[in-house]
Amino acid sequence: MEILQLKYFYALAQSQHVTRTAEQLHIAQPALTQTIHRLEKELGVKLFVSSGRNIVLTPTGRYLKARIEPVLKTLNDLPRELKELSDDRKKILRINVLAASTIITDTIIEFQHLHEGINFQIVQNTEAEDADISIFTREFFQKPKNGREDYYVFTEKIFLAVPKPSADSERDSIALSEMADRKFISLAGSRGLRMICDRFCMHAGFQPDVIFESDTTESVKNLISASIGVGFWPEYTWGSPDMSRMALIPISEPKCQRDIVIQLHHSGERCDVAESYFKYLQEYFQARTIPK
Repeated sequence: MEILQLKYFYALAQSQHVTRTAEQLHIAQPALTQTIHRLEKELGVKLFVSSGRNIVLTPTGRYLKARIEPVLKTLNDLPRELKELSDDRKKILRINVLAASTIITDTIIEFQHLHEGINFQIVQNTEAEDADISIFTREFFQKPKNGREDYYVFTEKIFLAVPKPSADSERDSIALSEMADRKFISLAGSRGLRMICDRFCMHAGFQPDVIFESDTTESVKNLISASIGVGFWPEYTWGSPDMSRMALIPISEPKCQRDIVIQLHHSGERCDVAESYFKYLQEYFQARTIPK
């Protein structure tokens, strides 16, 4: 059975008049008759019988009409439903936030105030494939030369965060190798920044002794401020710590910095304002650092 056959059958079953149905369907009467005959032959049953100048449904025909009625209604409603779904999708910005979550949250709040009716869906998943924009971090990011995606990359320094008061908090700079015997407070090992900072320590000749790790920057900040250990602190994306309880010391060796990458995806169906938010993020960070 083909959908077109069922549509022709249903139209004829409603009117029970071949000529009138052919006119409604804008087809020739013989084409309608042949379609119904092919359907009857395929099913092996009689669907209509003559009744004077009209035709009427057989019991089998009435059963088929009742069964396909909801199916055809669903098919007829699909274009409208798909359009509504597409329109709704264009009002939802899907953001995959794998880095700089605090500052990205601030931009989302500000952007939403400027664009009423736009909703955000935030995910944190390295496997997400349907995001409009992804934010992630690398120690050094090289833009693909022939990629279809748009990227904006900015760089921030990584400082050593130490508690106050302490001897380290009075220093102008520090070599990371001098911290080899210190206790470290860090983000969880699966986080991009954690992996980058672990590599900094490897470059300095040691593996950090991480005595506490957390999924939140707030916990890291509080434990460093409580003199439990030292840690790394990004220049922009974590905001300013309480400078009465913590000091940020520049690291002289090795060079400690990271790239924050904002990626605008072009594959699939995308929110209408994704490009606007992408440009908004660029402007937001351009006011804070020099883009690459």
